[in-house]
Amino acid sequence: MPPVSNPKQVARELRKVRQARLYEDTPVPDTVLEELLEVARWTGSSRNTQPWEFIVVSDPEQLRRISQIRTPINWVADAPLAIAIVLNGENPLSEAFDEGRVTERLLIGAHMLGLGGGTAWFGDESQQEVGKRILGIPAERTARSVVVIGYPTTHKDHRPNPAAAGRRPLPELVSYERLGERAAS
Repeated sequence: MPPVSNPKQVARELRKVRQARLYEDTPVPDTVLEELLEVARWTGSSRNTQPWEFIVVSDPEQLRRISQIRTPINWVADAPLAIAIVLNGENPLSEAFDEGRVTERLLIGAHMLGLGGGTAWFGDESQQEVGKRILGIPAERTARSVVVIGYPTTHKDHRPNPAAAGRRPLPELVSYERLGERAAS
């Protein structure tokens, strides 16, 4: 791949990837889903263990059942599609890292394909067990979330008590050489 000729444009597009929770009632085309699953399959993992399997959920009843695991994810019921990430459970620490990588890749891929996405975390261990039962996942495997994919109607958080918007300024976040060492003016 040739070097990016406009890094600001690429960075601007990446900054547009947002959590979506409200979607049109339009199915995700199979060809788009297949491409997203290829993106997931080709995501890097610790020591190339590829510790995952994916469950595509498009049945409205399954999505409704997932949405009832805990109140903050009730928006899943109205989504057209979700992809559950099922980890093999052999190395919880590296699998948590790998789960984050594949989740973010799916969200970026969805954005680049003209869709939106959101992550719905099942919750604590007992709530994760409910999610695993709904999806037919054995107890020894790990499943904490689904990545919801669709055509968003908004990226605004419609839930009661939404998180604060915006980002902290870079000077508050970035140190040079050692923590707390700020750039010279």
